[in-house]
Amino acid sequence: MFDFFRKHTWLLQVILGFVVLAFVGGGVYQGYGSFMGDVATTVAKVDGHKITRNEWEQAQREQMDRIRRQMPNVDPKLFDTPEMKRQSLDAVIRERVLLAAADKLNLRITDARLQHLFATDPQFAFLRNPDGSVNKEALAAQGMSSEMFAQRLRQDFSLRQVLQGVTGTVFAPLSATNAALDAMFQQREVQIQRFATQDAIAKVAPTDAEIEKFYKDPANAAQFQAPESEAVEYVVLDLDALKKGITVSDQDLQDYYKANIKRYTVPEERRASHILIKVDANASAADREKAKAKAEGLLAELKKNPGAFADLARKFSDDPGSAEKGGDLDFFGRGGLAAKPLEDAAFALKPGEISGLVKSDFGYHIVKLTAVRGGETRSFDSVRPEIEREVTTQLAQKRFADAAVAFTNMVYEQPDSLKPVADKFNLELRTAQNVQRVAPPGATGALANPKFLDALFGADAIRNKRNTEAIEIAPNTMVSGRVVKYEAAHQLPLADVKAKIRERLVTLQAAAQARKLGAARLAELRAAPATVMPDAAITVSRAQPHDLPPVLLDAILKAPTTTLPAYVGVDLGDQGYAVVKIDKVLGRDPATADASRAQAEYAQAWGNAEAQAYYTALKRRFDVEISPGALPAASASGPASN
Repeated sequence: MFDFFRKHTWLLQVILGFVVLAFVGGGVYQGYGSFMGDVATTVAKVDGHKITRNEWEQAQREQMDRIRRQMPNVDPKLFDTPEMKRQSLDAVIRERVLLAAADKLNLRITDARLQHLFATDPQFAFLRNPDGSVNKEALAAQGMSSEMFAQRLRQDFSLRQVLQGVTGTVFAPLSATNAALDAMFQQREVQIQRFATQDAIAKVAPTDAEIEKFYKDPANAAQFQAPESEAVEYVVLDLDALKKGITVSDQDLQDYYKANIKRYTVPEERRASHILIKVDANASAADREKAKAKAEGLLAELKKNPGAFADLARKFSDDPGSAEKGGDLDFFGRGGLAAKPLEDAAFALKPGEISGLVKSDFGYHIVKLTAVRGGETRSFDSVRPEIEREVTTQLAQKRFADAAVAFTNMVYEQPDSLKPVADKFNLELRTAQNVQRVAPPGATGALANPKFLDALFGADAIRNKRNTEAIEIAPNTMVSGRVVKYEAAHQLPLADVKAKIRERLVTLQAAAQARKLGAARLAELRAAPATVMPDAAITVSRAQPHDLPPVLLDAILKAPTTTLPAYVGVDLGDQGYAVVKIDKVLGRDPATADASRAQAEYAQAWGNAEAQAYYTALKRRFDVEISPGALPAASASGPASN
């Protein structure tokens, strides 16, 4: 209950970035040179102090690193959007606003207070060593040193104090809580009679005149607009293109194979069993001799009956992990065992052989080698295709930087055609029709890249039909294009949309018929309240909506119930109309019976709302300004998320 009001905990903010939201991922920073411009450019101001693009990008890079450490397989493209960039800038602004407020309010935290909070707060237990000191390894996993953590923690506590005076003083009286929760979780027993649009479709038939009127209505014009589109040609310079011009000699491939022979050799692994007679390395000489004598006795018995190894291991071995399995250690490679003498003995035996006594820090071992696998080297012929791919890729990567410079210069210096650059680099001159400003869902490749599409729809590209600048759309991938034909947005002919309009008018007219029938039924019921409704009664609440449309559920729970039964009519839009009879007002849903918890959560939700209002006021007080053009157009006018 009220889970949707809950925010991320401040501890999560401390560990995962403290202030910068986890919305940006790997790949956002790449390519900012062309999109962002000068890194020293001011992107925002707080209380007269600048936030530079460099500072903003640094915050994003730090967060990228944290995201990658926690989710190595995260797709960077998920975060490289105008909305996510706006979120990250809002987070930096929020930090600066709260820091300014903390400074003005003289909110400081002493070293003693900081140490006490760290030492006593259970949420930091995983960061504390047994002696109460900071676990540097745990911090390193978060990409922080102890000094960085202390600074971050001090800052975070200072920032928390800014809003804590608001969130920590909210009190929700039980009467206010009950009123809010009643509105949210009150149950009502109702009967619903629906008048569906679908049932009235057969009764309507839009005329050609009605269709033409709908088409010409200015309010409907947007429905019949064909978006602007282009026919384009473009070239892509990537590693695959450069590989086509690379030939590697057989000798070079042989040399690469020999230099990397270990990569093509399957590591040898051995499977062994052992019997351990345990004796501590610091044990007395007498204890060591006693353990050795016991081990020698077992070895002598094994020499007489090697097949008894597993039984003797189960009975006498002091290694609890392997004894119950007859001493089996499974397969292991070099460095795979904690006892190196045991490992060396296993690698010195032949399958089926039993060693003499092997001494280690754990005691005395008797080792039996049971199997060997691996150790084979794949032949050159079997790995040649793989080597050829690797070598050509490496050579292409080395050549790409120079090729990218030449590609960039050429599309700029010869702006009226892409053929010269295509010929020079042996690139395919690709074409595409009906290209639009926004790529369709699921699109891939160059024409799914927003930066490239923005360039193709730039004023110069449209007006002069010149090559776009070379744009990096992915690592080791550059593209340039030119507009062959541009078609502005325009209204589609009536003939092309007539069927669509007819379908829409059928729905609208059938829905109107349903509303008319429903309104008439509502009037009948209000005139004769005792009239029996055809459908069975159900109990609804916001916690149990019974799949009712939100507009219908809202109308049911908002309807006055001073007199029962109460009737309400609800317009369901294209779905038709519903008439509702409210028979009973029941108590709160049993799922919300914990009043004390509900009161606390209501207070928390109210506190969060007041904190947000206070932060909004602080933004006005400290004159937050976002520089024009700092963000992509899609986000620049949107509201701040913080």
